[in-house]
Amino acid sequence: MTVYAGQGDAHRSLALLWGAPEEPRAGRSGPKPGLSVEAIVSAGIAVADAEGMAALSMRAVGERLGRTAMALYTYVPGKAELLDLMHDRALAELAIEAAGATEGAGVTEAAGVAAPADGWREAVAAWADDLYACYLRHPWVLQVSQARPVLGPAELAAMEALLRALRPAGLAPSRLRGAVAALWQFIRGQAATTADARGAAAATRVSDEDWWATRSARLAELAPDFAQRFPLLVALRSTGGGAPQDTHREAFRTGLAVLLDGIAAGATADG
Repeated sequence: MTVYAGQGDAHRSLALLWGAPEEPRAGRSGPKPGLSVEAIVSAGIAVADAEGMAALSMRAVGERLGRTAMALYTYVPGKAELLDLMHDRALAELAIEAAGATEGAGVTEAAGVAAPADGWREAVAAWADDLYACYLRHPWVLQVSQARPVLGPAELAAMEALLRALRPAGLAPSRLRGAVAALWQFIRGQAATTADARGAAAATRVSDEDWWATRSARLAELAPDFAQRFPLLVALRSTGGGAPQDTHREAFRTGLAVLLDGIAAGATADG
């Protein structure tokens, strides 16, 4: 299930995202005490975290708050605008400094980590770890398409933090754009794989270990020459191991290191 951000009213959505004062609306009474945009967004995230994106609706959010769906519309125009707010709120959990903060001489701040100017790899890795963990806390965020950004303050601050972390690498603009896209999509992809693995075990009630054991035994019966036909696959598989969550985490760290090696090589070429 893929959903697209920015499908609501642009004027209202951006005003809510950026905390603009509410404008009077003819024909509607003012908000009743006891509800707020913040409370509605929190309830929406709780619904999506617990039940997935498919369960998200204004009615479900209202029920979690003990209100009707109609009671929410005074605060949030509809589900499309709510989704934008939820997405940006999730990214607000990232441990980044406010966009536009002053950088000290020779120091870059990203993902809550102060790094020397030549320590950009550590800063980017910390940022990546933080984003990866955020996606796994809120896997529904991975179903929000990146085709159109939300343009909220937290989303833009996350991008600003990555650019700030990469600045000491000295990449040319074209390489920088490519590095940012590659990093963001890699993190989303790895988080999606991990989230899918967790979801598969829960939905099918079959663990990854049992699933692989059953199919590996059957493959051995059907293709006794499997190792001769696919020697590289067998060799690669034999070097892995450990619990599935450890395997996913190792794949993330190793893939990230490869990407950072490539960025470093590009920075050298540009230099």
